[in-house]
Amino acid sequence: MPIRLGKIGYLNVLPIYHPLESGLLKNDFVVTSGPPAALNRLMDAGELDLSAASSVEYARHPDKYFLIPDIAIGSRGPVQSVLLLSRRPVQELDSKTILVSAQTHTSAALLGVLKKKLWKISTGLVTGNATAALEAGERPEAILCIGDEALNLRYHPDYPHRIDLGEAWRELTGLPFIFGVWLVSRESWERDGERLEAAARMLVEGKRWGEENIHEICVLAAEDSCLNDEEMCSYFDGLVYDLGPEEQRGLAAFYDCLVETGVLERAPELRFLPRI
Repeated sequence: MPIRLGKIGYLNVLPIYHPLESGLLKNDFVVTSGPPAALNRLMDAGELDLSAASSVEYARHPDKYFLIPDIAIGSRGPVQSVLLLSRRPVQELDSKTILVSAQTHTSAALLGVLKKKLWKISTGLVTGNATAALEAGERPEAILCIGDEALNLRYHPDYPHRIDLGEAWRELTGLPFIFGVWLVSRESWERDGERLEAAARMLVEGKRWGEENIHEICVLAAEDSCLNDEEMCSYFDGLVYDLGPEEQRGLAAFYDCLVETGVLERAPELRFLPRI
């Protein structure tokens, strides 16, 4: 049986997946692509063996997964692709309603933390499709958008106030923020641990290839984007693909904040694959 691998369908994972999908690194993956929320559901249902997933997905079901060491996606400041776009300063959003992308779990949870701990505001939230709403002529007071949609909408003229949630987290804590992690299903591990160990190593090898060839990745990503080569390189320069000690502290701090804001009952321990 091939290894069932989940891939976030955004540009930010291109450095990891390009060498795998192009055949530069030989593998037996069958790749399923989708937004983070969809991959979370597939992992929870046991329909993927390993996958990129929202940080919140691991926190909600830590007994179902192992974290893959040395690989994540986050930022140590501005991330550029997780944005709160607002028609007014963020402090004036108190008692207003924010349109939140249905594609995200972690960014929505982070927004809740920042509202309470950094901005001291309370807002309503409604889930929807920001691009479709804007094309239909709607103008919500504020929009939380992620991924390629955020890159495309970040200079929308009706939303002069742009708050980068990665930068806001850094302002609050001084730590990196980890939006996504790579998970291995414990059930799959028990069934086929040796092959999944090799698959996890292959993902980390893909990450290293992408980091070593990041200019090539920037040019490739810019071909089908509204960003030019220079802008794309600036975007990738702001991303973190490691899950080292500082990134783990940032992730643990986020989980503590989710307990404080009532999203989690308790913060999970970070449990990594038994061997890799």
